[in-house]
Amino acid sequence: MERVTGIHWYAALRSCFPILTWLPRYNLTWLKMDLIAGLTVGLTAVPQALAYAEVAGLPVQYGLYSAFMGGFIYCIFGTSKDITLGPTAIMSLLCSAYIGGDPVFAVVLTLLCGVIQAGMALLRLGFLLDFISYPVIKGFTCAAAVTIGFGQVKNILGLKEIPQQFFLQVYYTFHKIPEARVGDVILGLCCLFFLVMLTLMKNSLGSSEDEAPLLVRSARKLVWSLATIRNALVVIAATAVAYSVEATGHHFFSLTGKTAKGLPPFKAPPLSETGANGTVITFSDITKDLGGGLAVIPLMGVLESIAIAKAFGSKNNYRIDANQELFAIGLTNIMGSFVSAYPVTGSFGRTAVNSQTGVCSPAGGIITGVIVLLSLAFLMPLFFYIPKASLAAVIICAVSPMIDFRVPVQLWRVKRLDLLPFLVTFVVSFWEVQYGIVGGVVVSGFMLLYTVARPKVKPSVLKVLLKADLPGFRHTDKVDEALQLLTSINHYDPLF
Repeated sequence: MERVTGIHWYAALRSCFPILTWLPRYNLTWLKMDLIAGLTVGLTAVPQALAYAEVAGLPVQYGLYSAFMGGFIYCIFGTSKDITLGPTAIMSLLCSAYIGGDPVFAVVLTLLCGVIQAGMALLRLGFLLDFISYPVIKGFTCAAAVTIGFGQVKNILGLKEIPQQFFLQVYYTFHKIPEARVGDVILGLCCLFFLVMLTLMKNSLGSSEDEAPLLVRSARKLVWSLATIRNALVVIAATAVAYSVEATGHHFFSLTGKTAKGLPPFKAPPLSETGANGTVITFSDITKDLGGGLAVIPLMGVLESIAIAKAFGSKNNYRIDANQELFAIGLTNIMGSFVSAYPVTGSFGRTAVNSQTGVCSPAGGIITGVIVLLSLAFLMPLFFYIPKASLAAVIICAVSPMIDFRVPVQLWRVKRLDLLPFLVTFVVSFWEVQYGIVGGVVVSGFMLLYTVARPKVKPSVLKVLLKADLPGFRHTDKVDEALQLLTSINHYDPLF
């Protein structure tokens, strides 16, 4: 009896701390693969984190503040070996709509998102994600990709004072094209060209035959590895060019500028803020200003991360625990608020890199976290010289695969009515991204309620209906007459 009780306790402990399921089997081979994968993802995460902070409207160091905590927390509490947590394009865009470029608002939002997500996990409310349908997700993703990508055109062109609202952004970007800086345009286009070429090279090598000679395979592996860390290579090269030009006294490029030095202090998140005029903004005022973001951002963060975890779990033949994933993300955000992070979730691009480089356990995230911490500790002064055009090129190439033109065609072929929530979400998201999600969910909800309220009766159940004592069928003696009756009307009584 005591042995059975001990087994139950150990099983419960493993469900709360998934690290206990793989740590006893850890070996040197796994360590080697995790080191390679963690280093590769780290070299991808650093430039992306810097770039996504720009999307969120925050100083670039906040991207790095958000990029390391997930690796340590998820290693203990996560159930997917592949997924990496950190800042993403979509979460950065959503945050920008609520925090207004204020780091204090961003940190409070992170704390509250974490509390909400962890609370949902403890109450097992993961089923709420089912109310965000596939058309809504795809409509929002496509619109967000267009919004994020076009939002970086101003940095490619070196333009200043461009509004954040999408339609105004489009107007003023084209209106100010004559003011474009030649240095930023040339550098931005060169970065885009090299990123696209390296991406195409990686994709072509991924389908190569393994029967090639050893030397050829080694060369392919080297090129594939370089293409995998293409973001870091392009940003490093652009920074070297910008530094060389600045050293000569010329200012051809728009630079990231001054950044905070060193690691972020570990301290309790600020729950109030003093404005420039001395006005104190209380915690309740901040939560009121965040408003709908406290619903949209936690749900979208969880949805994105769990969808990625399920996809790679299916691909690599392992199962994930959705509620445990929810708790891991929530705890990551709670702890992230103590190091001035903004909300994070799973990154599809970095997770794909993690999987392709052969990661064996979540311990790869620790290596990625260490790379980010080393960058914060020693490289922050160099980040001053990173050209904004190079970060813009990284963002554009990162979000472009999210624009999937096949989705409307698929919806048209499978269920044409699903185009309605897709189009509502897609169009309204250009006005305000949060309204696009809400609009799509509302339309999907009405469609679901309409289907439930007016179900279609299949002819195969007519015999059962004819035998039942139901209004409208008492005097119908023949099945053919019942069929004729049903086909003469569009909908049936919900009582059926």
